[in-house]
Amino acid sequence: MLVQQILKSKAKPGVLTITSAATVAEAARILAANRIGSLVVSDDDGKTAIGILSERDIVRELAQVGVVCMEKPVSEYMTRKLVTCTGDTTVQELLTQMTEGRFRHMPVVEEGQLVGLVTQGDAVKAQLSELTMEKRALEGMIMGH
Repeated sequence: MLVQQILKSKAKPGVLTITSAATVAEAARILAANRIGSLVVSDDDGKTAIGILSERDIVRELAQVGVVCMEKPVSEYMTRKLVTCTGDTTVQELLTQMTEGRFRHMPVVEEGQLVGLVTQGDAVKAQLSELTMEKRALEGMIMGH
């Protein structure tokens, strides 16, 4: 299965973004309101990704510097070295990169443009769906259907 298939099956299309100048408190409110784990940072209305900010990034800074980090700009705490994938990336490649990089969210970029965001949960769900289909096909073959 490919990332482009995952994006097509997602309940909500598109990617929630935040600007690098927004405060960490604003980011936390968006994360909580949407029950999501990360925001892509974009200063051009979501066309290109310049970073990513996750719940983990916020918690890490709260533990290190305290509540003062909440009024700082997202740019101070976002991950700038983005690992991205394309629609042609396989789920297996995606999960390998996420596991090795120890992150759960990956922007999908095509020709320099942000087109989506996939999570480990999306990838696991896709793999389970694929395994279920394979299981049914094998059962059908065994039963002679």
